[in-house]
Amino acid sequence: MISEKKQNRAKALWRIYKEAKPIWGWLFLSCFLCLLSIVFTVVSPKMLGELVQKLYDFWSGELITENFAKTILSGLIPLGIIYLLLSLVKLANMYLLNNVVSRYFTCNIRIRISEKIKKLPVKFVDCTPVGEILRRMTDDVSNMGTSIHTMIETLSTGFLQIIVITVMMFFEDWRLSAAVLVITPVSVYLSSKISAMSEKHFHEMFTQFGNLNSVVEESYTNYATTKAYNWENETLRRHDEINRKVKNSEVKATFISSAVRPCIAFTNSLAYIAINLLGGWLILNEGVSVGTIVTIVLFAKQIAAPLEQIAEGLGEVQRAITSSERVFALLDLEEEIPDEGTVDKEKILGNVSFENVNFSYEEDKPLIKNLNLEIKHGQNIAIVGPTGAGKTTIVNLLMRFYDPQSGKILIDGHDIGTISREEIRGLFGMVLQETWLFGGTVAENVAYGKPDATLEEIITACDEAYCDHFIRTLPQGYDTVIGDDTTNISGGQKQLLTIARALLANHRLLILDEATSNVDTRTEILIQKAMDKLMEGKTCFVIAHRLSTIVDSDLILVINNGEIVETGKHEELLAKKGFYYEIYNSQYAV
Repeated sequence: MISEKKQNRAKALWRIYKEAKPIWGWLFLSCFLCLLSIVFTVVSPKMLGELVQKLYDFWSGELITENFAKTILSGLIPLGIIYLLLSLVKLANMYLLNNVVSRYFTCNIRIRISEKIKKLPVKFVDCTPVGEILRRMTDDVSNMGTSIHTMIETLSTGFLQIIVITVMMFFEDWRLSAAVLVITPVSVYLSSKISAMSEKHFHEMFTQFGNLNSVVEESYTNYATTKAYNWENETLRRHDEINRKVKNSEVKATFISSAVRPCIAFTNSLAYIAINLLGGWLILNEGVSVGTIVTIVLFAKQIAAPLEQIAEGLGEVQRAITSSERVFALLDLEEEIPDEGTVDKEKILGNVSFENVNFSYEEDKPLIKNLNLEIKHGQNIAIVGPTGAGKTTIVNLLMRFYDPQSGKILIDGHDIGTISREEIRGLFGMVLQETWLFGGTVAENVAYGKPDATLEEIITACDEAYCDHFIRTLPQGYDTVIGDDTTNISGGQKQLLTIARALLANHRLLILDEATSNVDTRTEILIQKAMDKLMEGKTCFVIAHRLSTIVDSDLILVINNGEIVETGKHEELLAKKGFYYEIYNSQYAV
């Protein structure tokens, strides 16, 4: 699992803005639009207050005019234009933030996560649930994108709007303004404190969401196994348990963050009461105009809006900070040591050497111990042993999925630790026990290791792998769309397609990890004949539990507890009556 490091909130927000560097131009444009909206917002109460004062003066008889309608209309038209411009600016800014800024920002982060995962060790994928990775790439990144919108339009604009409105109110009447401003800091303080209380609950909620995604992904990926073992109730129990944790943390986080708005509404109500009481007294005793009181009331109302926005924005920011910690924890993971060494593939014959190789997945549990091995090009090497002995680990080391803690692995004298992983893996063809097909046509799946292969080459490889016949029985033949979840072809047929894929790639070294485990005995014999032809002149590593598939190997390595305990050909090992003899008899003894 990815360890998450708590960050200072200010640092987390600053890093989000640094990540948004490619869209800073759009952000500045958005800020400019926000300033325009503030100007229009602040000007409108002043204009409306003057218009109300004209109405008051007219009805009280203090305003004498020949054309009252024209006078009022001259005030309404500019006011209407201001409100129209305000609506257009807000609409443009909303479109900019939602459809340009957030999309470019989140798209860039997701691309970086994808690039990051490609640079991480294979161990990361082995140890991290798929649902957890998907959660960080989708929901957490979306929360970060929302934070850009929130911090610009809601927080920055809100605070700036409060400052401008405060200045405008003081120009109208400092006493009424003071009544409003005395309560405003209280609102801000309470909002920030309440919002901070929700952070730990948001963190717990997002963590449990990742666990929930993992359970759902696992249950549907292994749906047939779940049904076969009547494990539905246990799956539901696990889902219900995690779902309850999600619900509890979400209820607490949402409740606390939602309490901010009522708190602000309450303090704003106190401000309205103070303005009305003090304003009435000032009208009667100080001669303050009604228009001034109306203007202050409108300004107080406008202060309430950004305060509520800030309250809501603080909750969104807490979500963004929690999400950013999870995303940055992934982006900050230590990458594989880069290597740029190259090798001339055309000159590689396939000689492989292991020199004092030691390896363990966990430091306190050594697996491969002091492995020394010399393999000549063209040899067919079988690797046998009990489960957990280290057979697949040798393949992982050859392919540089993992690097040994000590020792060297050489291919034709080249230390693979100094050659790029891409170059090394380009030397190997591989057929695994677990088949994998992607969404595409049969031809595209077979050509996975050789994208530029012609249809004739694809058909030849499928014919040698004994899958051409069943492919031609499919609705569209080689153009039939299949995938890993395809149900119209069997597991054995999927295995045949992956074998055809390896045949077409035609690499100098070949790895077969239980390659015939999913086919019947008759098909296995046919495939073995095709493999014999494929293996000519190539160095082949065959991992097998069924010893019948490796009796003709040039060399059999018998591994137990990470060490080679026996080597030799099939007949030689049987004659020794050692560990291989015991394994063989356990399979074929009557």
